[in-house]
Amino acid sequence: LTQGRTLRYLWYSKGTVIGSLQFGYNTGVINAPQNIIESFYNETWSSRFSEPISQGTLTGLWSLSVAIFSVGGMFGSSSVGFFVNRFGRKNSMLMANVLVFIAAAFMGFSKLAASFEMLIIGRFIVGLYSGLSTGFVPIYVEEISPTSLRGALGTLHQLGVVIGILMAQIFGMESIMGNASLWPLLLAFTLLPAVLQCVLLPLCPESPRYLLINRNEESKARSILVKLRGTDNVAEDMQEMKEESQQMMREKTVTIPELFRSPVYRQPIFVAVMMQLSQQLSGINAVFYYSTRIFERAGVSQPVYATIGAGVVNTAFTVVSLFVVERVGRRPLHLTGLMGMAVSAVLLTVAMALLDQLRWMSYISIVAIFSFVAFFEIGPGPIPWFIVAELFSQGPRPAAIAVAGFSNWSANFLVGMCFPYVEQVCGPYVFVIFTILLIGFFTFTYFKVPETKGLTFDEISAGFRRSAGQGADKYSAPEEFNTLRGDDPDL
Repeated sequence: LTQGRTLRYLWYSKGTVIGSLQFGYNTGVINAPQNIIESFYNETWSSRFSEPISQGTLTGLWSLSVAIFSVGGMFGSSSVGFFVNRFGRKNSMLMANVLVFIAAAFMGFSKLAASFEMLIIGRFIVGLYSGLSTGFVPIYVEEISPTSLRGALGTLHQLGVVIGILMAQIFGMESIMGNASLWPLLLAFTLLPAVLQCVLLPLCPESPRYLLINRNEESKARSILVKLRGTDNVAEDMQEMKEESQQMMREKTVTIPELFRSPVYRQPIFVAVMMQLSQQLSGINAVFYYSTRIFERAGVSQPVYATIGAGVVNTAFTVVSLFVVERVGRRPLHLTGLMGMAVSAVLLTVAMALLDQLRWMSYISIVAIFSFVAFFEIGPGPIPWFIVAELFSQGPRPAAIAVAGFSNWSANFLVGMCFPYVEQVCGPYVFVIFTILLIGFFTFTYFKVPETKGLTFDEISAGFRRSAGQGADKYSAPEEFNTLRGDDPDL
């Protein structure tokens, strides 16, 4: 595709990726003002009960404030299929913004109402929205993208996430909004991107794949494809979608239980779930949620700037992944990212363990965290989100996205809720746990995850049907999918 066509896809994706930015912003926004919000909790508790809050209760309330976001995400992600099948991809994204308006009101007025419960409820509601967005955005972007750009454009979701995290880190500086008087505005700022998305989304087309396969509106789907591709020659795309529609008619409606009962779907859903777990149980959200505290314990004098530095690295390497994913492939990038994160986690553990003896180890800890974040964005950050949409055809795709999203958010909740307590027990050795998990996910990816670069949705589904026909005991995903490529170097 020409550069002009690529820019056209970026333009049509702009409104949808705001949902990804919201997810990232609300993931990172709670980090920098942690001490200030904890003081608010203490003051509120003291005014109600005439005694200071205990450290255990404060830790529990703070962990709940962080992790309740993921609980909302679980419910939101499990509802993706209902919305996208009933209301369409674009309309679903537009409707979800109602949740942001409600959440912003709860969080923004929590200080005025002297209610930490309002803040926690607001975090749950915005998590609900974010869970929906992590399903809506990858589905939409994958369905409007041509095969040759599917991976690169799929990375836009993660790019939106990391930009949102970086925005939260910058706005969370004490000199901007991360202070005792403005932190409610920091949390309520999520309202502005929602307004912008409401303006931009009506300018974006509906997914032509949804219109043809789900609504049987062939002429409308074709006109949108012409607009997207920038050419009248869309016969090949239309034929691919018609073949997928015929396959969907043979599949009928695929429910979540059927994903696990059918041998055709059992293999790809297992891969999808493991990819999501490899992202969240890598330890990356321990860094995103608690990086300021980690830097403080590492002896960094200005932890907020180190946290922003991690956000800059985060964004930069997501851009790198965007440009190389179609050239290198999904599987090699994911393997590289997992092993790089494991090595970085070992380096961070050593640096923090020796910090009391060697103060200069604080600099090594910064390098280790930056490296950890960089390797995450090379593969484990962007790839699990969009590869799920690649592994399934139109029929089972919404259900698969819901299962994968629920798995992702469940692991997110587990890390957000448990990390402070595990850190208290393990001290500087807490990242050893993540190192072991990363090595396990590397092994799984090497033996079980196929390369989907250059394959159409139907070809990917055919690969799993072939392997299912041979029996699960003979299943070896990478080899099965390599046979689909033949001698074509482009595949």
